[in-house]
Amino acid sequence: MAEQAQYEELVRQFSAFGAVKRELGRIMPAECPGGSAAVLTLLGQHGDMRMSKLAELLAVDMSVTSRHVAHVVARGWLERSPDPADKRSRILRLTPAGHTQLDELSRRTTEVLAERLSDWSDDDVGRLTSLMARLRKSFDCRPGGRAAPAAFDETTRTPVST
Repeated sequence: MAEQAQYEELVRQFSAFGAVKRELGRIMPAECPGGSAAVLTLLGQHGDMRMSKLAELLAVDMSVTSRHVAHVVARGWLERSPDPADKRSRILRLTPAGHTQLDELSRRTTEVLAERLSDWSDDDVGRLTSLMARLRKSFDCRPGGRAAPAAFDETTRTPVST
């Protein structure tokens, strides 16, 4: 297990990472703030879905999700249609304009990352990606959720796989 000083440095790095997120936010089109970009990205990755599923993936409550969706719908990037299984629910679907906007967002972020990480090796970029995915998986980011505590062997107090 890492020492306390390593965790303290990790906290400092998380705080500093805000600057990276802000710079990535600045390259986004003015009409597509971060919440809208997240909606487009998740629909692009996961396909059509209900608002409740989107809220879960965004890890925000339904009222916040609804505002993001309304913004994206107003720009013609997303459509809401009745859910055939439950007419009270709506299915969210990217429009052709939404796919175009998503492609533009991807192009912009990829360009900036390629520029800023140009002196990194492919292995370093791969390692960073893998470690960030692992870190995210260690946290249950859904509203009200928490990651399951690690399982320990009670005699040796070492982690065990579950």
